[in-house]
Amino acid sequence: MQLKIMPKKKRLSAGRAPLMLFLCQMISALEVPLDLVQPPTITQQSPKDYIIDPRENIVIQCEAKGKPPPSFSWTRNGTHFDIDKDPLVTMKPGSGTLTINIMSEGKAETYEGVYQCTARNERGAAISNNIVIRPSRSPLWTKEKLEPIILRNGQSLVLPCRPPIGLPPPIIFWMDNSFQRLPQSERVSQGLNGDLYFSNVLPEDTREDYICYARFNHTQTIQQKQPISVKVISVDELNDTIAANLSDTEFYGAKSHRQRPPTFLTPDGNTSRKEELRGNVLSLECIAEGLPTPIIYWIKEDGTLPINRTFYRNFKKTLQIIQVTEADSGNYQCIAKNALGAIHHTISVTVKAAPYWIIAPQNLVLSPEEDGTLICRANGNPKPRISWLSNGVPIEIAPDDPSRKIDGDTIIFSKVQERSSAVYQCNASNEYGYLLANAFVNVLAEPPRILTSANTLYQVIANRAALLDCAFFGSPLPTIEWFKGAKGSALREDIYVLHENGTLEIPVAQKDSTGTYTCVARNKLGMAKNDVHLEIKDPTRIIKQPEYAVVQRGSTVSFECKVKHDHTLIPTVTWLKDHGELPNDGRFTVDKDHLVVADVNDDDGGTYTCVANTTLDNVSASAVLSVVDVPNPPFDLELTDQLDRSVQLSWTPGDDNNSPITKFIIEYEDAMHEPGLWHHQTEVPGTQTTAQLKLSPYVNYSFRVMAENNLGRSLPSEASEQYLTKAAEPDKNPTAVEGLGSEPDNLVITWKPLNGFESNGPGLQYKVSWRQKDGDDEWTSVVVANVSKYIVSGTPTFVPYLIKVQALNDAGFAPEPAAVMGHSGEDLPMVAPGNVRVNVVNSTLAEVHWDPVPLKSIRGHLQGYRIYYWKAQSSLTRNRRHIEKKILTFQGSKTHGMLPGLEPFSHYTLNVRVVNGKGEGPASPDKVFNTPEGVPSAPSSLKIVNPTLDSLTLEWEPPSHPNGILTEYTLKYQPINSTHELGPLVDLKIPANKTRWTLKNLNFSTRYKFYFYARTAAGSGIQITEEAITTVDEAMASRQVDIATQGWFIGLMCAVALLILILLIVCFIRRNKGGKYPVKEKEDAHADPEIQPMKEDDGTFGEYRSLESDAEDHKPLKKGSRTPSDRTVKKEDSDDSLVDYGEGVNGQFNEDGSFIGQYSGKKEKEPAEGNESSEAPSPVNAMNSFV
Repeated sequence: MQLKIMPKKKRLSAGRAPLMLFLCQMISALEVPLDLVQPPTITQQSPKDYIIDPRENIVIQCEAKGKPPPSFSWTRNGTHFDIDKDPLVTMKPGSGTLTINIMSEGKAETYEGVYQCTARNERGAAISNNIVIRPSRSPLWTKEKLEPIILRNGQSLVLPCRPPIGLPPPIIFWMDNSFQRLPQSERVSQGLNGDLYFSNVLPEDTREDYICYARFNHTQTIQQKQPISVKVISVDELNDTIAANLSDTEFYGAKSHRQRPPTFLTPDGNTSRKEELRGNVLSLECIAEGLPTPIIYWIKEDGTLPINRTFYRNFKKTLQIIQVTEADSGNYQCIAKNALGAIHHTISVTVKAAPYWIIAPQNLVLSPEEDGTLICRANGNPKPRISWLSNGVPIEIAPDDPSRKIDGDTIIFSKVQERSSAVYQCNASNEYGYLLANAFVNVLAEPPRILTSANTLYQVIANRAALLDCAFFGSPLPTIEWFKGAKGSALREDIYVLHENGTLEIPVAQKDSTGTYTCVARNKLGMAKNDVHLEIKDPTRIIKQPEYAVVQRGSTVSFECKVKHDHTLIPTVTWLKDHGELPNDGRFTVDKDHLVVADVNDDDGGTYTCVANTTLDNVSASAVLSVVDVPNPPFDLELTDQLDRSVQLSWTPGDDNNSPITKFIIEYEDAMHEPGLWHHQTEVPGTQTTAQLKLSPYVNYSFRVMAENNLGRSLPSEASEQYLTKAAEPDKNPTAVEGLGSEPDNLVITWKPLNGFESNGPGLQYKVSWRQKDGDDEWTSVVVANVSKYIVSGTPTFVPYLIKVQALNDAGFAPEPAAVMGHSGEDLPMVAPGNVRVNVVNSTLAEVHWDPVPLKSIRGHLQGYRIYYWKAQSSLTRNRRHIEKKILTFQGSKTHGMLPGLEPFSHYTLNVRVVNGKGEGPASPDKVFNTPEGVPSAPSSLKIVNPTLDSLTLEWEPPSHPNGILTEYTLKYQPINSTHELGPLVDLKIPANKTRWTLKNLNFSTRYKFYFYARTAAGSGIQITEEAITTVDEAMASRQVDIATQGWFIGLMCAVALLILILLIVCFIRRNKGGKYPVKEKEDAHADPEIQPMKEDDGTFGEYRSLESDAEDHKPLKKGSRTPSDRTVKKEDSDDSLVDYGEGVNGQFNEDGSFIGQYSGKKEKEPAEGNESSEAPSPVNAMNSFV
């Protein structure tokens, strides 16, 4: 089925409202092609009320189109305006625009009037609006003498402006002589009429330069009124003479300066009326006077104020409603209120309306014999009157047309003919204005034509509506069909929508909608078609949106915005802040996907939007940045309810910087006693802005407040005013009262004095009282100055006393203090502990007991008992040694103690003394005791000397600490094979008097491990371990010598020697020629067997050094090793036989490079070390290295 033009467009959903607007624009834009005959159409004209600048030429616009091109004529004040007769007036060629040259001569006032333009051709005449030409005016103020205004403090005042009447009306503002705007507030403000209103005056309102200025924007001029002088005085300031000669009536007004309820300065009375036109701004004003300054409120009786169109100006004294409609008519009430009362005024508002269109007439293009209508429908208040004109002439007197019939606001055309072509004007008018619209009737017979360009390419985003244009013209009106593809059928209504202007709508375009579409237009006179092309693009999407961020002031924040788009489109990404451009600030940097804001400040907070634009679509995503920080300091601190012991502090919180205040911290300063030092007073919740503070007497208080939120604490506020509290007797007494003697015959009484804050008044002193605790004496008292100590002399030694210290000042005494017990001075104890007994627990620990001394003999506070003990001499040698006394103290009244860390088999002496705060008493008689034997320490050294084929000799030194009488030595040893496995263990007992022992019948070339320790009657001591190797047998050495005498070996050695000689010669030649060669090559060519290290990873060989080398490179043995006087060989893990490095089969060892065993007693596993011979090794030894 064919898809034809629908008489009505199909109903669209609300989401397609922008599409509706677009289509309406397209429909209204349909016009008759300019190559066809058509009546004139006004395309441009000056405004109805045209205010001109008298200093410039007058330009009155009138542009029109038509076929043939129209001619233009003008009327002025209803009569023909012959521009040819006025040399100052010219008309623009091909246009009706007039230019009146008043800059060279003439005056603008000469050309004031009502102008109307007519554009005419053979098909009709179109007329413009009536254009009222008026030159702008900015007259001067009339000269006037302004008397100074003198009035009392608190009176109301109105300073009149009354600017000259200008065209257009001027803009009014008040300034001073320095062109600075005068500050305005709820108390002082400018009214809509330009007057300056004072609800009540204050002394600071006194000035001599209140100047009203009128700015005439059209001429860019400012006019100034004469300055007004105002002086505000108090009656108390007048001297008796002035008061006697100046009556109240000579002041500005006669109202009292006392507080009073509100009254209105404007408008007058209880009610008033206001009329406004529909679409304008309704401005209602109420300004009241009173003391204190009244506050203004607005309500609408029997209704509510429109939320989105209501605004308050001038400190709520002016109510504005924009785009006012008839529904805004009604009664509005303003209420002025202060602490003494309220007053109200009712304004009755009526909204009138100049005519406005409901249906404006539209151009008609009809073919001969067709029918049509022109509709002109308007509304207004009052209802406008509709009148018709034809070609600028009232239709009642216009030439008759039988095809035309007038029916009120409608003209009906039937079976029109070509002569029916004309331009009709509809005029809708009432007392507030008029509307004039031109609409032509053009009778044409034209075959269809398509006005849209051929092969137009449309690109549309997927899933959006696609609109394919087919602008057409024809008379009669053609029908439109759409086809897809070269052989496609007509498109169906259930998928597509065809609009009256020929546009094809694809409601939801998909990828398969891509292709070529053909528009066909037909009427009875012919057919036309046009191809357009549609491409569907992927939508632009933001796949990573910016996220809400909360950052602290001074930090850096980053917003990310990743965009995915159709590959054929090039997006541009723009960042906005609060829907405007980013600040021009180097702190803002934008790269491919990020916006980074560095050093964030408070102004950076807001909404950041990422907008991705392509030629077809745009998407956006927003995120809010909240800049947080510690709060701003509180301000406006005020002290109220000031009492002797309390005061109320109130404050205004500073900005919380987007993080709620959690609490306020209040601090105080005592300017009298501790100036500059602030102390914590109290804390209150963050919702509280007042605090009741407890005070102390005789303190000069200042307070400050800090606010705290989750990010931290604000800076302190400014300090409050100072508040000095009255003096009073002290509330408390000194603390930390003590009585201790410094000498046996005195009592030193000390206390912690009150600080200045606690003194509560001037003249702070202390009353010190004392008496013996156990006696019947009366209290002895003395009053001392503000000190912290008093000494009582002549007291018995260490006697308990009751002590009191009471504070007092000029206002009286503090409460009675509690008594504290102290003691007079101590002396040294007189008696030594008795019945000292020693119980030896073991060889290193003894327990001591003693009897306590009588308490009276201590003569002081018992600190404890102290034991002195020392080792007198060895039980074994009885040799005298240096006596080193040791001390142990046992706290309190203990009568026994343990002595640890004693040496076994030793002779000790001890005594016991009692200790008090003064010192030690006499010593008890010396008590002697002996410790039993213990196990010995390890032998001092162990070395293996003279190794032979089957024997090893061990030498040692006794333990340095035998801890008793040595009974014997124990030697255990076992062989170690080449895989480091241990053989059977042999146990051997050696007499205690021996220091050398030879082991025989050992295996040759075998490593042995030795374990050696001493014994006493108490048991075995700590063992020492060493290792050693027996020598190689003679048969093996003989075989080695025989190998060296073989012919093949001798030949091999000769070849090696020859090769070395050749290399030496080559090197010598190169050196003489200045050649260079690596040091490494030189070392390899002159290899010295003495300096070649053994392979560390070869488990067979150790490293041995000569005595000379050892002497030069000697290092101390590790802790715990035993070092004999001669050079020894350290213990080895290697299986080498020492005989492998000797000159003969006997393997002799002596001081000229032989090996003497040296062993460490600590480590079990260490790399072998030994003495290398200073001579070159023989070939036999070289071969032995590989056996």
